[in-house]
Parts: sequence; C-alpha cells; structure tokens
Amino acid sequence: LPKKLLFQLLGLSIATLSTVTHYGLHFTLLSNISLESNSYRVIHRAAFYFGICLSMTLILAALLSSAATVRESQCLTAMGFFCFALAFCGLIPAVCWRYTHSTEVEDSIMDVYDLVYEEVRRNTSSFRRHELTAIHEAFLCCGKHSPFGDTANVERKTCPSSQVRNAGQDCLREIPDLLKKHMDFVSSLLGVTIGFMVYGMILTSFLWFSIHFSSNLDRKGKYILR
Repeated sequence: LPKKLLFQLLGLSIATLSTVTHYGLHFTLLSNISLESNSYRVIHRAAFYFGICLSMTLILAALLSSAATVRESQCLTAMGFFCFALAFCGLIPAVCWRYTHSTEVEDSIMDVYDLVYEEVRRNTSSFRRHELTAIHEAFLCCGKHSPFGDTANVERKTCPSSQVRNAGQDCLREIPDLLKKHMDFVSSLLGVTIGFMVYGMILTSFLWFSIHFSSNLDRKGKYILR
C-alpha cells in the first residue's frame, strides 16, 4: 500500500507540471498570440491534455491496485494492470516524439517570436508591440542583438527600461535556454514515469497471481486441517 502512494504522488506531479506548463505566463503568452502560423498553440494544448490524461490514469491505477490489495479482488487487480499498461503505451510514443522532434517545440516558439518581432519592426504602431513587450518582460530579455543596428528602435520601445540600460539579454538565447531547462525536466519526469509503469505492471501481475493461487503473504503459517 505505501508503494501505491508513490504512484499517486507521481500522478499528482505530472498533473501539476502539466498545469504549470499550460497556465504559466511564459507559455501562455506565446500560445495566445493570434497568428495563422502559430503551430505552438497546438503543441501547447496537446501537451496539457496528454499530461492530465496520463496523471488521471496513473492515479486511477494506484487506487484500483490499493483496493485490489485490500479486497483481494482479481478483477480490480486486472483493471489496475490495464491502467498501468495503458499509461505505458501512451508514454512510449510521447518519449519517441520528444527525441525525434527535439527541436520542434523550440522552433515553433521562436517562429512566433520572430513573426511578432518583425511585425513590430515594420510598424511600431501595431498592436503587436504590446505582445512583444509582454514577452520581453516575461522572459527578462530584450529583442535581438543585430550587428546592423536596425533593431535599436524596437528594443527601446518594447523592452523594460532596466533591460535597455543594462544591455538586456538577447531573446534568441534566453528563450531557448529557459525552454531547454523546462524540457529537460519534462524528459526526466517521463523517464521516471516509464520506470514506475513497468514496476506497476510487474507489481499488479504478481498481485493477481498471488490472489489467484491464494498464496498471500498474510496467510503464511495459517493452515486449515481437513
């Protein structure tokens, strides 16, 4: 039973990370920008729904396994195994996508930033200026550092005053760096979750056979004389 609590905590951790990613200021700003080519919005929503479904499946599997242990129910044990297997089958494609499309998330985010930046540079009175200012304030960066010097006007109007005075960090570096740290944490959590899924399937399989053959450890040394 204490091990089942670990699965529930893992499920809550995944739900928390998904919620922070979905409603966090950095990612919400970029997702809410209305662009026809905003492919990041699709990734943003898909990651949230996948994380919530995965966490709910994991928590359900832990609850079913706990109930199966207490009631010694083969049916509940089989359902718990099915939930673990379902989560495992969902995790494998997610991990494969993460490593085969490792730059897709970063590219989609930088495309959004580039499009907003270029619209502001061409027309500083555009409503995009407010969106670009919000991005600079959220990521604590200041525009693009160009050797041609044609971006100074944009940075002066859209960067926080402190960033302008202190020669703020280049957004082309700051945004990918923050994203990389976040994705590394996500990858680590996915790896840990896969390990727990395998362990959960082994545990529920052992529990099912243990109940099936009436060889629970609680009955050791208790015999009925017939």
